[in-house]
Amino acid sequence: MKKRLTIIISMILTVILLSGCSAGTGSFSENADYDLDKISRDTVEGNTQFAFDIFQELDREDGEENIFISPLSISTALTMTYQGAGTTTKEGMANALGYTGIDDARLNESYQNLIRYLGQIDKKVELNIGNSLWIREGEDINEDFLNVNKEIFDASVTSLDFSEKTAADEINQWIFDATNKKIEKMIDSPIPPDVVMYLINAIYFKGDWTDQFDKKQTYQAQFHAGDGSTHDVMMMSKNGKVEYGEGDGFKAVRLSYGSGKAAMYCVLPKEDESIHDFISGLDEAQWNKIRASISEKDDVQLRLPRFKMEYGIKNLNDSLTALGMGEAFSDTADFSGIREDICISRVLHKAVIEVNEEGSEAAAATVVEMQECAAVEPLTFIADRPFVFMIADDETGTILFMGKMCQV
Repeated sequence: MKKRLTIIISMILTVILLSGCSAGTGSFSENADYDLDKISRDTVEGNTQFAFDIFQELDREDGEENIFISPLSISTALTMTYQGAGTTTKEGMANALGYTGIDDARLNESYQNLIRYLGQIDKKVELNIGNSLWIREGEDINEDFLNVNKEIFDASVTSLDFSEKTAADEINQWIFDATNKKIEKMIDSPIPPDVVMYLINAIYFKGDWTDQFDKKQTYQAQFHAGDGSTHDVMMMSKNGKVEYGEGDGFKAVRLSYGSGKAAMYCVLPKEDESIHDFISGLDEAQWNKIRASISEKDDVQLRLPRFKMEYGIKNLNDSLTALGMGEAFSDTADFSGIREDICISRVLHKAVIEVNEEGSEAAAATVVEMQECAAVEPLTFIADRPFVFMIADDETGTILFMGKMCQV
């Protein structure tokens, strides 16, 4: 079970949170402070493609392990950081995150409305999204950068003495509270002296199935892992009407939460295809085919393991570098919109989920750690080894004398 439950949750991602937010579907909801028309389609498509891109990279890294992430948490934390990126660093991040061709104003307007929409997605579903910035005390951070994170991402901003023994504990406590006590610790103490800032996103989700499983129908069964081994699991069972779909190489079910705006999609590849090959072919187009194939069917036999899963703390640096934003981690990074000589040192992610007869509970946190980069070496000319010299006429460029100094 440990090695192949990925097959059950690979399509959860965080697109379960986006399943109800297609742009252009309406205007303000009653008492809402968001506008769905202002969530641009290209931003949602970029986030969706990033979800599959980062998931594929992690599957390459952790092929025989369970994987569970919140792409929305990762992209939100990185988009907060993106606000201060410039030149080729910004281009690399845009390429990785799926933002190429999206201007900043449209991107930010989309995020502002998306975050507020998701926070009110369904009265029967608990979905909390929190953002925060933690700045080393005394740092002079660009005010425009701070203001856009406050305004667009509703981020809290805290100045903190990172040298204090309790500094990491205070940041971890924020994550603990924001994830409803599901994620306890992301940052170790002491905080390194070159760390300038932490940008953090936390997501907590709890939803009951619209149509719950009957616990009396749960039974012990075997789960066949990808390595050929078998493991005992408690298998939830349901017969009858189920939202079911199938297509070339897959079967899928949709299990809705609450009023039905959010859902879990579980997808099985055809039996002769490995889970890794299936994941490698996932993209936005395939995701749309899977969703389009689903409709309510009678007399479906549904079996789904009851499970808990924890993934991370995962360092995403290599995966994000593979997607094209490696410069952001280097000494040549341009985050001048935050302050000079700063780069991303680590992007850390952790996610947990529990799925049972009543529904699902999941939480995730993403930490973008920014540190001082090595300063550019000053230009030097130290003639303490052999050199050549010339005396020239600057008007014409004529060399009058020329020599080589190799000993004194």
